[in-house]
Amino acid sequence: MPPEKYRTSSLAGTLRLGRKLAARLAIGDCVGLVGALGAGKTALVRGIASGLGLADQRMVSSPTFVLVQEYPGRMPVFHLDLYRMSYPRAELADLGLDEMLGQGIVLVEWADRAADVLPNRRWRIDIEITGRKSRTFSVQPPQSGPKPAGRKRANRI
Repeated sequence: MPPEKYRTSSLAGTLRLGRKLAARLAIGDCVGLVGALGAGKTALVRGIASGLGLADQRMVSSPTFVLVQEYPGRMPVFHLDLYRMSYPRAELADLGLDEMLGQGIVLVEWADRAADVLPNRRWRIDIEITGRKSRTFSVQPPQSGPKPAGRKRANRI
């Protein structure tokens, strides 16, 4: 199935897209974000976290140095940044990726650096800078197939 394409022309548009995507996520979902520095990965995470019930978007910042941040909402949102990881396989295991997936939604910046370690059934969002404020988002939802038991839909309020 070809990826879904979205275009935004402002930060506000990227936040709206994130809120829209959040309605499609559930506990156990992993979302891999791929794009150049400044592409808008953290801005999209901010919108997704807001759509999942995070009251203050200002809590969302790139976890480049802390590696993972957790945001409260209707369900936990775990925000990982693989930019500085040297050994993603070992480091993700040490961070407790499997446990995070069992408790909430995992959003991974620089996911291309650990594609072989992340769950096979995951979302992939590629972000392309198309102008000073404009972006194109290619969203590839997970392939159809059995979903893990006990998943709670994120869009229930």
